[in-house]
Amino acid sequence: LSVLAACAAAGIIIGVVTKTGIGLKMASALIDLSGGVFLAVLFFTMLTSLVLGMGVPTTANYVITSTIAAPALVQLGVPVLAAHMFVFYFGIVADVTPPVALAAYAGSAIAGGNALRTGVQASKLAIAAFLIPYIFVNSPAMLMIDTTIPKILMVLLTSIIGMVAISSAMIGHFVVKEKAWERILFIIGGLCMIDTGATTDIIGIVLLAVLFFLQWQRGRKQVNA
Repeated sequence: LSVLAACAAAGIIIGVVTKTGIGLKMASALIDLSGGVFLAVLFFTMLTSLVLGMGVPTTANYVITSTIAAPALVQLGVPVLAAHMFVFYFGIVADVTPPVALAAYAGSAIAGGNALRTGVQASKLAIAAFLIPYIFVNSPAMLMIDTTIPKILMVLLTSIIGMVAISSAMIGHFVVKEKAWERILFIIGGLCMIDTGATTDIIGIVLLAVLFFLQWQRGRKQVNA
């Protein structure tokens, strides 16, 4: 019965979206709002998916985001699987994104903490979840679309390094506590690693290697002191 109810509700949503044409209208609106700039389209689609996914169960979440937000990315030539994973991922991340962070609020209720503060901390800890969908779009190899095993491994490696760097910048600690300028460079280096292209990967590797060396040296001095 639960599966039947979920399928029936999903059918109603799909029917309404199809008959009214709101999916195509929303896609056109997002593209017009961004001026056709690809990165801006991704950003506005992310915000739309976060709003649509707030307080919605997983199945309905996918139905809503894939029918309303995904067409904007498909119109710009993004592979269908990557577009659907992009919007679905952000729809799920809405569970830890204030102001309607249901998962974070449930956790704060169990722990007896402040709900909004817990939601903010959850968003910081889940920063990798905000980056992975962009990797899906910029590097479809992550989803095994028209690629080879070496390319998949390369994308995985550079993406993991980039996400670790950005996560450390959000927390403010890698080997030792990071200075403000180090946090900024960790974010830049992490984004370079996540972006596709040999040039950005080389820049990211060099930048992160230098930062790691500086952190390691400072950590040794603190231990010796």
